[in-house]
Amino acid sequence: MKPFILLATRDDNGPADAEYEAFLTRTGLDERELRRVRLESTPMPEFDLDAFSGIIVGGSPFNTTTPEERKSATQRRVEAEFNTLLDRVVAADFPFLGACYGIGTLARHQGAVIDSTYAEEVDAPEITLTPAGAHDPLCAGMTPVFQAFVAHNDAILVPPPAAIVLATSEPCPVQMLRIKNNLYATQFHPELDGEAFAHRQAFYADHGYFDPDELPAVQAWTRAQDVSQSWAVLRNFAEHYARS
Repeated sequence: MKPFILLATRDDNGPADAEYEAFLTRTGLDERELRRVRLESTPMPEFDLDAFSGIIVGGSPFNTTTPEERKSATQRRVEAEFNTLLDRVVAADFPFLGACYGIGTLARHQGAVIDSTYAEEVDAPEITLTPAGAHDPLCAGMTPVFQAFVAHNDAILVPPPAAIVLATSEPCPVQMLRIKNNLYATQFHPELDGEAFAHRQAFYADHGYFDPDELPAVQAWTRAQDVSQSWAVLRNFAEHYARS
């Protein structure tokens, strides 16, 4: 099988390695089949798309809406590299799945308006598949309404003109979208279970998602949530696009 690529940007080894493990678990792939590139520490390689099955983008400490003058040199480099890659990926309609930071990256490239209107603190809201989502192969096997973990400082206000919204929620109207046939992104985290998310929260307690003093209570609440339906997105992506 041609491998998938995970493009990651977390600069702490703890959450970075845990994120990789979560994506391995939820896709059902092994380390040979899901190759990680940590863009916070190395420039993006020049990928031969024909050598891979698809691209996955995880979350990030970067915010799409950070003013340009406040972005680090690393964030500016990563964003420029993503724009160059997405020029090729969108033109080829190459299999792509972005989660959280990944939805901002794809949507901004395609002309979305992104701001803090629909930011969400740590939560597991009820998310509803749209009619298009109910018939999409990446949502196969999912219930019409499901829970998934969220925590983000910005989100899509106006979707890209070509986007098809696949899932929505009351707190954040664009929870999942598709562009063309093979370009997907979720605002929620389809890779996380309660234990993995509680682990991540310890590293980002001072990033504005919740009161740092409430970390133990937030972690206890997180561990009690059932978000298992959301995992189907990654499993379906890996199974649908794996190619030899």
